[in-house]
Amino acid sequence: MIVVTGATGNIGRPLVAELARRGQDVTAVSRAGTAPLDDPRVRGVSADLADPDSLRSAVGGASAMLLLVPGAGGHLDRERIIGAAADAAVRRLVLVSSQATGTRPESLSHRPMAELEKLVRGSGLDWTVLRPAGFYTNAFAWSPSVRAERTVHAPFGDVALPGIDPLDIADVAAAALTGDGHAGRTYELTGPEATTPRDRAAALAGALGVPLDFVELTREQAYAAMREVMPEEIADGTLAILGEPTPRERAVSPDVEAVLGRPGRTFADWAQRSAAAFAS
Repeated sequence: MIVVTGATGNIGRPLVAELARRGQDVTAVSRAGTAPLDDPRVRGVSADLADPDSLRSAVGGASAMLLLVPGAGGHLDRERIIGAAADAAVRRLVLVSSQATGTRPESLSHRPMAELEKLVRGSGLDWTVLRPAGFYTNAFAWSPSVRAERTVHAPFGDVALPGIDPLDIADVAAAALTGDGHAGRTYELTGPEATTPRDRAAALAGALGVPLDFVELTREQAYAAMREVMPEEIADGTLAILGEPTPRERAVSPDVEAVLGRPGRTFADWAQRSAAAFAS
């Protein structure tokens, strides 16, 4: 049996479906306890990572676990979470971390995740760490202005970064949870190409079949918008990556193709699949 935390999110939901398709029994963990799909192999369990004791009943009897924490996990008792998995004799532990944990380990925004990675590596389990770049699904933040005004607002319009489709993260996680050769590995996950916000707006316009205007926000405007939904250190860290990416953050990683035997999905693929969310 495989435990998936964050089972109703952008990564967890497709991962649960892929594991069930592979014939695996899955415990889908979320605060609501609702199974993300109707399948006899999947059971929904209510647990909250903020209360590690609630996780213990979910991981009992599990052979593998996908750990996906909200934010950078700074508010969590990370040692007790890992302890719950170890005490339950979970053999494989796959952590969804962040690319910035490797590229900016001293950043206040990602230091808690770096500490969680250290705990995972020292857990004694067969661990795998996934470090995805920015999710394509972050573009859902554009949907209100696209629906209302046919406009995309974003900062740093010509800075290119290789994002990642959460479906590809889920597929890599499924491989690490069920296959051999992934223990002790850290995978940096990006899509197959670097695109700018202006490029992504154009791809979305193509998927919708309507023109979209691109409005470039100043750094100050972007920061103000981010602070409405995230803490100061997260907003600072995010803007640093978007505006002044390191060479490694700009580079396309080979890891998705190495694990899956195919290139990652493009942003244009994601836009076609997600167009309904932007249609008025």
